[in-house]
Amino acid sequence: MEYRTVEGRSAGYYGLLALLAMLVLLGLAAAHYMDVEGHRVTGMHNQIVWGTPHVFAVFLIIAASGVLNVASMASVFGKTMYYPLARLSGLLAITVLIGGLAILVLDLGRPDRLVVAMTYYNFKSIFAWNIFLYTGFLVVVVVYLWMMFERRMNRYSTAIGYFAFIWRLVLTTGTGSIFGFLVARQAYDAAIMAPMFIVMSFAFGTALFMLVLMALSRGTDLPLGEVVLQRLRNLLGIFVATVLYFVVVYNITNLYATEHHGWQRFLLVDGGVYTVLFWVAQVLFGGLVPLALFFLPAFRGSRAWTAVGAVLVILGGLAQIYVIIVGGQAYPQVLFPGMDVHSKFFDGVVGRYTPSFPEIALGLGGTAFALLLVLLALKILPFLPASLADKDIPGLAVSLERPQPTEAAPT
Repeated sequence: MEYRTVEGRSAGYYGLLALLAMLVLLGLAAAHYMDVEGHRVTGMHNQIVWGTPHVFAVFLIIAASGVLNVASMASVFGKTMYYPLARLSGLLAITVLIGGLAILVLDLGRPDRLVVAMTYYNFKSIFAWNIFLYTGFLVVVVVYLWMMFERRMNRYSTAIGYFAFIWRLVLTTGTGSIFGFLVARQAYDAAIMAPMFIVMSFAFGTALFMLVLMALSRGTDLPLGEVVLQRLRNLLGIFVATVLYFVVVYNITNLYATEHHGWQRFLLVDGGVYTVLFWVAQVLFGGLVPLALFFLPAFRGSRAWTAVGAVLVILGGLAQIYVIIVGGQAYPQVLFPGMDVHSKFFDGVVGRYTPSFPEIALGLGGTAFALLLVLLALKILPFLPASLADKDIPGLAVSLERPQPTEAAPT
């Protein structure tokens, strides 16, 4: 395969760079404003300490793991069709993770204290382990890309691909375990959180990769074959269906355990905005509608509907993370199970939370920062294949030209 850079001389390219840069500056200004004024200018408070920035950050972190799935399909599972996409997959994995971590650091309140978190570790805390997982992931993917770029090192790319595949599974397990290990919260205390986050990463990352690939194909005149897009669409549909399966298992398991009945009623019936987000945004528009767009014959041949389905998966994923993080904190914490507790400190009261503009600006700024890095990297290094037409994909072209068997004439 031949690879190329993006010229980046058009008005559209510079306009997109300017737009993303403005969003990045807006996010930095919002972070500075919250740092100076304190969290009183946000919707967060003592009951809900992780707000909208954490929703964006966690979404991008797990999507970074999932977007590398395209490269893993080539190196780990030997699917030749995905080899030309592996470089772009690795690039997105790095930039999306950096964007998510940038939001996370700026939302901590004291970014200057990050050096303390990086030099003093409590290894009983999953947060301490995640520092190694995130930074290690960046190093592994950089080495992975080096093996793919350097021809004499190509023979090692498969071995590094296996290592990167295992590392990202561990990384997403660690992110899911942040919630699964919080036994004090009725919404989190579940071992299924770890594998559910892995499957969520597959769906969110593949949807993000498809949208970026389709946008690059349209903006750079990159030929994109229908078979390539169909394979990615089918893969995304399988991941979306698997996410829905894990959501069903999670809720059925909680309904079986008496201690979680209160949370389940809150989530499924009388949780207000969280119930609406769960049933409408997450399950319906983030799951069932994309499945219909990906698999029903009336929509399968349309690239526009494919893009709509991928966008819905991402929006549904944000809703799912919002319900998990914010909804899980909004539900009243059970201090002493089986006992009635009465005090003046919001016991039994559902936490109120409304995202503020600085929180949303910080989340959008981190996302824009990830995309800005992608655009700059595409102009510097050849991450894009020269063509993704079906006839130019190694292995796929051979299968398309192979004569199809014909039925024998009846005797």
